[in-house]
Amino acid sequence: MSERIIMRTGEALVAGGPAGTAAEPEIIIGELDGPVGTAIATLTGDQVQGHTRVFAILNTDIQVRPVTLMVSKVTVKNSRYTNILMGTVQAAIANGVLDAVRAGDIPKEKANDLGIICSVWLNPSVIKDDNLDHQILFDIHRQAMAKAIHKAITNTPDIDWLLENQDKITHKYFQMGLDGKI
Repeated sequence: MSERIIMRTGEALVAGGPAGTAAEPEIIIGELDGPVGTAIATLTGDQVQGHTRVFAILNTDIQVRPVTLMVSKVTVKNSRYTNILMGTVQAAIANGVLDAVRAGDIPKEKANDLGIICSVWLNPSVIKDDNLDHQILFDIHRQAMAKAIHKAITNTPDIDWLLENQDKITHKYFQMGLDGKI
């Protein structure tokens, strides 16, 4: 891929594990010398209580490439939640990024030139689950991150598919509202 990636977006929902383990990352990926790089620098320097922004790391001092900034969609108020988000999920996000490089979605030669901002959703119910399966949580978030990157890089779904399928798809929570379940 020799073309510049100014800014692409992607998302993925991966569920199917025990309650609380679903992942739904939303990402922005682009060149560091463009709007994504500016956003990463700005977000890193403008921390907000309850929504700390951190780089995705494989371990305490091993940052992943492309640089990936995680931003929590949920206001973090609990140390157990923080430890799960900044442990299991952070490592999963980092591994999902590397999986995308390995799969060729992100070319290795662009790994130092691209940046990713990832809005991370971790179900707050994890703080009450004394039997939380960290391996399942890790695997689901890892898969979701790689899938979101793939969708961003390939512009999936494309506009033709969206137009063709628009009336066949009903948002899950809208349908639940129609069914009187929320």
